[in-house]
Amino acid sequence: MRLLLLTGGSRGIGRAIAQSLAIEGFEVIEFSRTAPHSYSVPTDFASPLEAHRTVSSALTSVDADQLGDLLVVSNAATLEPIGPVSRKSPDAILDNLSINLASPVLFISAIIARFQTRACRKVVANISDGAARHGVFGWSLYCAAKMGMENFMRSLAIEQESQLHPFIPVNIDPGVVDTGMHVVAASAPSADFPAANRFAARRAQGQLTAPEQAAAAITKLLLSPTLEPGGNYDAHDVAA
Repeated sequence: MRLLLLTGGSRGIGRAIAQSLAIEGFEVIEFSRTAPHSYSVPTDFASPLEAHRTVSSALTSVDADQLGDLLVVSNAATLEPIGPVSRKSPDAILDNLSINLASPVLFISAIIARFQTRACRKVVANISDGAARHGVFGWSLYCAAKMGMENFMRSLAIEQESQLHPFIPVNIDPGVVDTGMHVVAASAPSADFPAANRFAARRAQGQLTAPEQAAAAITKLLLSPTLEPGGNYDAHDVAA
């Protein structure tokens, strides 16, 4: 069995990744708040412990002995709240860090605990962002979480070196993609996000990558036999 475990697959890049890998013969289990698909599991990533229980429960239905190829994609994320943290409520701040950092770590840890000893190809990918490596006014929470996830994946790769049947952890930057998150950024008040007009202009000028195009590149990366544990990859560097 070829299996994809994916967060944030209700729409955008996540949905496109699920569709692309389904064509490649993968069964899909998708975790998201809205859970719109037949293969979706309703999961609230703003509540990390509850999300961890949901994921762990869903994984019990997977027969590990039948796994021949396992792909794990942590994609769920949010930009909100956008703006200086001093103007945001503690609850909003914690929700952002829960969705972008705590829940992804728990999601990945649950999967590793379940399938660490399975002898098959196992890739775990964090869908990252250039914001992981550059500070952005109004995105301090998002930037912090994305950088945290990138370093988590690099550290995870080191930890996996001692395992008999290791996972291959990687970070993948999909590029500037036409998603709901881009709409949120482009429509933010300039006081919260001074670059909003530039984001809106890129959309108006058709400079955004379609989710399906990004997903095709990500699929090639996930299936590549040359992935390096702890590596950082850019989807736009992948030949069509």
